[in-house]
Amino acid sequence: MNSLKHKIQTPHIAADGIIKIFDDKENFKGIVLITRKNPPLGLALPGGFVDIGERVEDALKREMKEEVSLDVTILKLLGVYSDPKRDERFHCVSCSYICKAYGKPIAADDAKTAKIYSLSEIPFDKLVFDHKQIIKDFIKHEGL
Repeated sequence: MNSLKHKIQTPHIAADGIIKIFDDKENFKGIVLITRKNPPLGLALPGGFVDIGERVEDALKREMKEEVSLDVTILKLLGVYSDPKRDERFHCVSCSYICKAYGKPIAADDAKTAKIYSLSEIPFDKLVFDHKQIIKDFIKHEGL
C-alpha cells in the first residue's frame, strides 16, 4: 500500500488587474492603484486569491468588484509572475490581466483607498510585491 509521507504543497494563485480607466468619450484617464489595509502595507494593483473551484478570470472580476467597486472587461493576460520571493508572506503566483473599466473606483474589502493614477504620477517606490515590475511591463507592452 502506497501512502503519502508528506503533505503536497503548491503555491497560492492570485489574479491582479491593471485596470485602464476611460471616460465616456473613451479618453484614457490612468490605472487604478489601491492602498492596502493589510500587510504588506503600501500601494498595489487591485487583486486577490483564486478560490478553489473558481476560474482565474472569474476571480479577477470578483476581486475588482470587491476591492474597487468596478465591473471590468478583461482585455488580455499581461503575464504570469511566479518568483517565489514576490510575496514576503508565502509563495504566490499571480496572473496579471489588463482590463478596461469606466467610472470612479471606490475602495472596499482589503483596499483602504482606491485612486486613478496617470502613468506619469505612479509612485513606483511605494508599490509592494512585484507590482513595480508588472506596471513597467504593462507600460512597455502598451508602448506608452
